[in-house]
Amino acid sequence: MSETSKAGSPDGRETLSSAFRKYLKPTMAFMLVLGFASGLPLMMVFSKLSFWLREAGIDRASIGGLYAVSFAYSLKFLWAPAVDRIKLPVLTGLLGQRRGWMILAISGTSLGLLLISSSDPAVALTPVVVGALVLAFSGATLDIAVDAWRIESAPNDEQANMAAVYNLGYRFAIMFSGFGMVIAGATSWHFAYALMAVVMLVIGAIVIFVISEPERTERLVDESKSFAGKVKDAVIEPFWQLVRKFGLWAIPVAGIVTLYRISDFTMGVMASPFYVDLGYSRETVGWIQGILGPWPIIVGGFVGGFVAVRYSLMRAMIAGGVITLLTNGAFAALAVAAGPDLDIVANAVSQGIAPPPGAEVHTPTVWALMGVIVADNLAAGFVGSVFIAYMSSLADRKFAATQYALLSSAYSFFCKLAATTTSGPLSEAIGWAGFFTVTALYTIPPVLLILFVMRYGPDRAKGIRIDEAEDLPADAVANEKGPTTAKS
Repeated sequence: MSETSKAGSPDGRETLSSAFRKYLKPTMAFMLVLGFASGLPLMMVFSKLSFWLREAGIDRASIGGLYAVSFAYSLKFLWAPAVDRIKLPVLTGLLGQRRGWMILAISGTSLGLLLISSSDPAVALTPVVVGALVLAFSGATLDIAVDAWRIESAPNDEQANMAAVYNLGYRFAIMFSGFGMVIAGATSWHFAYALMAVVMLVIGAIVIFVISEPERTERLVDESKSFAGKVKDAVIEPFWQLVRKFGLWAIPVAGIVTLYRISDFTMGVMASPFYVDLGYSRETVGWIQGILGPWPIIVGGFVGGFVAVRYSLMRAMIAGGVITLLTNGAFAALAVAAGPDLDIVANAVSQGIAPPPGAEVHTPTVWALMGVIVADNLAAGFVGSVFIAYMSSLADRKFAATQYALLSSAYSFFCKLAATTTSGPLSEAIGWAGFFTVTALYTIPPVLLILFVMRYGPDRAKGIRIDEAEDLPADAVANEKGPTTAKS
């Protein structure tokens, strides 16, 4: 099929009508539900839990340290080959490889949420950590299965669209988790987390009875091979195939993947404690995040998907970096508006002592908070769509779960390591305004790498993929052209 016929216009570019028709497919509706399923556990354990912990008087360094449980998402490539190849008893036979693993993971997320709901961080932090670990490990496994389902369920030229719908479902999860904060304000955090566990079980029922299993590109398994040979085929070959494909260009590509989201990760883990220190209530933050916050993310996600297809994936990523720099910097402006005593009061809370006499935080207006959250979410939606599309274009369909898990783990491991080890201490050392200024500047190195790849790199490093030639070495395809995920 020619690129023109796929794009829907004589000059080969995507049109609004052809782009809209892609979103009417059943797979897009399924992607919406699965995006919600992936987002809800993550938001409840890393965003809402940090708000709860700060309300309970837990210091910022400890809250940042608890974020270490998210390394389950960063290390998921270690068990991604199992999700890719191992057939679960009963579940795989009834539901298929992808849905079977989804149900197992959703059950684990529900258990983790229930464990957290029965805990009290003000009394003991250990039960909260155990519940967070179960939730993180299960949520990471769910991500592996959902990512593989997404890559296998749509052709290359629809991956950016699938990423946009995935982000839409993810943002609905943010909206719902925001209402979870409102519910927690009206009842308790315990009830809110138990409710989220029930919601995940409902999603499990939708996976079983509504969502379809995609067709898979099966790899031939030589049963005569030794166990070591089978491990090599299942684990080593997917990773080595990436190295073969990119050659030396694997280095700048890895740099882009690992650094592109570092600004969002390092500032994001401290956003909820920041809101508490500014003096906003959980209901105020919950209503903003639940009603107004997600819509800019949805708009940004679809704009990112459209721009990546119509113009250039790499240029869209550069635009995302610039937007992230500006919007993350807006948090520093919010800290300045709170007055010079903000950090004095915040440090007193961390130490469990009363602030000095006369120290006062001038809580910015709700409109100011709303503006910062809206701007940040608009950037997050745009960046999320183009980044997912870029990583999807790097993965071979034959190794969908394993390779995508490796790529997503590469960036999340480094970014979460930076967030876990530096965000809490850095915010306490240089204050809230300095912290958000520094983390905003983290966007500069990945943008420079993108510019380098755009100028000198082969098509594959730019997110242009030709499935028929996936197994060719990088030097053999450096200049080839064909149907693409996005033109560069």
